Amino acid sequence: MANIQIILGDFKKKLKLPIAEGLKAGFPSPAEDYSHETLDFNRELIRNPEATFYGKVEGDSMIEAGINDGDIAVIDRSIEAQDGDIVVGYINDEFTIKYLDLRHRKDGYIELRPANKDFKPIRIDADDDFEVWGVVIWTIKKWR
Repeated sequence: MANIQIILGDFKKKLKLPIAEGLKAGFPSPAEDYSHETLDFNRELIRNPEATFYGKVEGDSMIEAGINDGDIAVIDRSIEAQDGDIVVGYINDEFTIKYLDLRHRKDGYIELRPANKDFKPIRIDADDDFEVWGVVIWTIKKWR
């Protein structure tokens, strides 16, 4: 199962980094070395600071969605989860990151679906202690 460790963020500080615009996969322009624009990650990634958290992904049940062990998820608790969203669920005293599948709600259950064929969906019914804790709005990946 892909679990997630929740981390509080400090979104009040400005984090401005230089930005290289128009990253092309072809031949780079030497003029792009002189960009003076900056990017504030807090402004770009965070819509609602009071309801936003980071989560460090543990496990590989979401690899086919491009979410790998060690990635950082940006989670917004103020967004109402919809069918098909990648969510952080809190089930049986544990956090997990999965796709939310609401198609079976009329039948009395929902599912948390992994993005890895080696894992099975988690079926949740009224007897389970479950909460959609937040919606994943970004992931940050370390390549090296």
